[in-house]
Amino acid sequence: MAVRVRLRIRAVATGREVLTSALVNSGFEAETPQLLVPRSLAAQLGLWPPPPDAQLVEVGTAGGPVRNYLVPRSADVWVVTSDRVVGPVRCDVMISSLEYEVLISDRLGGELGIVILDLRGKWRFSDEDTVRETEQPQYWF
Repeated sequence: MAVRVRLRIRAVATGREVLTSALVNSGFEAETPQLLVPRSLAAQLGLWPPPPDAQLVEVGTAGGPVRNYLVPRSADVWVVTSDRVVGPVRCDVMISSLEYEVLISDRLGGELGIVILDLRGKWRFSDEDTVRETEQPQYWF
């Protein structure tokens, strides 16, 4: 099991919103807050086909290098729980043709105040002591 949180994602340019679970991935290292989204979700947000300011970038993965589109500062995200909403944080969106789950970069997770307590699905916000449980995965095919 891993740590997943419920996110509300709003595309800045279109105002379209989606509520989805997202995997907190400390191995997704980024210099800016980034959210990796599957192409089908990017389409729902109005980010696919890629807008003019999108950049084609090559990123290293466990399976080798892949090319994704990076759309700078294109979404606002909030963590949504039963008793709190934290955010928004403005982030870059990386659009993946291979991944089917939303991934939160290390930098974005930190800015949202997410603290992993146990890799078996326990987490909390940095300003609290409440232990929270992981969300169920949500796949975007």
